[in-house]
Amino acid sequence: MLFEACPKSQATMVTPVQLCITCVLLVLSLADDVKLKHKPSSKPVRLFTDEDLKRHDGSEEGHPIYMAIKGVVFDVTMGKEFYGKDGPYNALVGKDCTRAVAKMSLEPVDLTSDTTGLTEEQLQSLESVFEGTYKTKYPIVGYTTTGILNQDGSPNKDFKPEDQPHFNIRDEF
Repeated sequence: MLFEACPKSQATMVTPVQLCITCVLLVLSLADDVKLKHKPSSKPVRLFTDEDLKRHDGSEEGHPIYMAIKGVVFDVTMGKEFYGKDGPYNALVGKDCTRAVAKMSLEPVDLTSDTTGLTEEQLQSLESVFEGTYKTKYPIVGYTTTGILNQDGSPNKDFKPEDQPHFNIRDEF
């Protein structure tokens, strides 16, 4: 026996309750490790001006490729065969293309963040693609400054995220 080498005063018995508690704690500690399947982003999330975003249009090999939808900037580099230079969806990158995503359009007039005049069906499509594709597949690297900053770069004191069209607090986290 394991306890035969110990003097009787030092030997302790492990009760079934203690064994169960130990097993439960072990399983819970392992479960926390299993939950983290992706590596947390090592780069801080940042604000992008239109000029910043244009620099990530897929035209330079080795540079990340970014696109914005609803003011949220995604790193779509892992889909460079679609979004990179000469890719079928390259027109969408380097800008906020919310309207184009809502309309499923690559027309130059739709490559904008403006959602004015979109139908309810197009807005639902936008939300579905935003939540079901981009937020689940691509890392968020930042947000556009549209509305947050004035043209001169100073903070827009009147900006309130909750007043923005189609604002959803889930998009911010």
